Amino acid sequence: MKAEILTPKGVMKLSFYEKDAPNTVDNFVKLANDGFYDGLHFHRIIPNFVIQGGCPLSKDMSNPRVGTGGPGYHIKCEVDGDNQYHDRGVLSMAHAGRDTGGSQFFICHSRDNTSHLDGQHTCFGKVFEGLDVIDEIKAGDAIEQIKIIED
Repeated sequence: MKAEILTPKGVMKLSFYEKDAPNTVDNFVKLANDGFYDGLHFHRIIPNFVIQGGCPLSKDMSNPRVGTGGPGYHIKCEVDGDNQYHDRGVLSMAHAGRDTGGSQFFICHSRDNTSHLDGQHTCFGKVFEGLDVIDEIKAGDAIEQIKIIED
């Protein structure tokens, strides 16, 4: 399975780590297929670190609680697989503590400042095309749609 994240700055194409993080991938795919991410915004941008999206409260970026929302449930972290290494383009589950992730995700700018995330946040995919889009995303840029592509 693969996905495309459509933004005003371009498309990021990614492949999933289905073997290493099957439950996290299934959760993301279900949310994407349900249209959960459509119209949300990247709400947290930290240069040379990550771009973060997936908060349902980000439909209205003036909401002071943007960044605190989720799908209404939590999923367990999956950090024991082979691909649990935060590098440029890696897609990972954001959370507020172990096993509290749900819908928010981040994509890494580089490896420079992300090694402390290894073993803490579930890596569940990687951008293989459109890496330049990661660098173009600014806070408030829309996630127009996330399309899931079945192999």
